[in-house]
Amino acid sequence: MKTWLLIPVLALAANLAHAQSPGQRLAQTACTQCHSFGKGEPHGVGPNLFGLLGKPAAANGGFTYSKQYVDAMKGKTWDRALLDKWLTDTQAVAPGNTMVYFQDDPKKRAALIEYMQSQK
Repeated sequence: MKTWLLIPVLALAANLAHAQSPGQRLAQTACTQCHSFGKGEPHGVGPNLFGLLGKPAAANGGFTYSKQYVDAMKGKTWDRALLDKWLTDTQAVAPGNTMVYFQDDPKKRAALIEYMQSQK
């Protein structure tokens, strides 16, 4: 392969390597106003969501949850099914909690869940 052909190929490969998943793009546009996603990043208005799946609900250290959220989520662990319900209608899962979010599109919810699953 000629060297002059290799440069554009390498540039394209680098761009693809840094391409964001649909879920990551959606999280950045819809969630980062309140939440952080990076390991060890500080909480925002909402808790840091890094490694959420598999964790007990209302147990992210250093974040103060509303009483309504704590009461509604007691004994629950974040899994794909609970996160799907949460993203569909936060108020149906934990009535009166301070987060209001509704995502009617199951494909967008699935993309967000896939992204959250990748955050380990």
